[in-house]
Order: sequence, then C-alpha cells, then structure tokens
Amino acid sequence: MPIDVRNPSPEYLAFWRERHLCTLTTLRPNGSPHVVPVGVTYDPEAGLARVITNKNSTKVANVQAAGELGAQVAVCQVQGGYWATLEGRAVVRTEPDVIADAVRRYAERYERMPSPNPDRVLIEIALERALGRAPLPE
Repeated sequence: MPIDVRNPSPEYLAFWRERHLCTLTTLRPNGSPHVVPVGVTYDPEAGLARVITNKNSTKVANVQAAGELGAQVAVCQVQGGYWATLEGRAVVRTEPDVIADAVRRYAERYERMPSPNPDRVLIEIALERALGRAPLPE
C-alpha cells in the first residue's frame, strides 16, 4: 500500500520520530551510489526530510554536482524487520535560519544538541515517495 509522504500513517510517522541511525544515498558524478550514516528529520507537513552536515562532505558535493534542480536521493532507517525509506530531490541550503531550524529538529529527534559547526549546511529533500513497513502499536 502506498504511503502518502504528507499524510503518513501514525505508525509510520512514529517510527520516523524514534531515535534511529539512518543512511543517505546520493549518486556520485559517475552514477555509483554513495551511502553514508546520517541523522534525518522528517517533516510531513512541509513534505521535507532534512540532514545537517559539513559543507565539505562528499554527500554535499554529490548533491551540488546534480545542478540547480537538485539530486535524486534516498534516506532510510531500519530496525529489525521494520524499515522506512523517503525518496526525493535534494538541494543544499546555507541560510542560517534554515540551518538553525534543522538543528533544532535534529536535537528534538536525537535528544542531543550537535556541536557548533561553522561549516554546517543542510541537505533538504523535497519528498516524492515514501516506502516501508513500520511497527504497529503495542
């Protein structure tokens, strides 16, 4: 059954609000996948996923190499037999207020404030598709 990225089931949303390490998959300029562990926040109301990172990272370079329209990416999390993937088009954002909001969201989900980083940027993903199998409430 398809998952509406802007109106997911309560179980799917709850799974994305739990503290899980995720992966981000970007494509290198040669087309091969680059998969790295990241923290991700999911905002269904805005149809966005957010990844804070360093401006000098390979994932940022891969997104920027895709050009103005952004890069097709996927973020995923797994716990046992449950999984959730969000797919969409990513761009790099550098505005301080946008980054501060992303940091706040990260701190809320992961229950810790990341260390200050003057080189921090945001990979913002405009979501197009959601997949997965979330645990049902007990």
